[in-house]
Amino acid sequence: MKIRSFRKQPKKARIEIIPMIDTMFFLLVFFMIATLSMTVMRGMQVNLPKAEASKSDLKDDISVTLSKDGYLYFNKQKIQRAELPTLLLAEVSKNPGILVMISADEEVSHGNVVELMDAIKTAGINRLAIATKKPVSVSFKQGKERKP
Repeated sequence: MKIRSFRKQPKKARIEIIPMIDTMFFLLVFFMIATLSMTVMRGMQVNLPKAEASKSDLKDDISVTLSKDGYLYFNKQKIQRAELPTLLLAEVSKNPGILVMISADEEVSHGNVVELMDAIKTAGINRLAIATKKPVSVSFKQGKERKP
């Protein structure tokens, strides 16, 4: 006599897609935020002057920042003015076509910026740029712009 078992048939394995979508979304957001934090910001935070014809697509190799307090920064490192030519000559020896981005606070006197530009030119660097920011323009329904 054959005895039947009353056990249920084992269920087939299923792959649940909802937790997988949640996990993939979490990983996507995580890597997006992690990538944003990896951007290299070489200059210090200063209040830049405004200019209409400013370009934002320049890739700077060196950032020299002049704060309104008169401090000088070389790629976010505070330095003395006497150290600047030595640091620039070391960078020129590595890369002769280097671009120096000058970020000067708008309250810094013109003479200090010219002295900084002269020091950069004396080190043999011919490519330099001055960092500016575009002025904010507000557009109205008629299509007119007002510049603050």
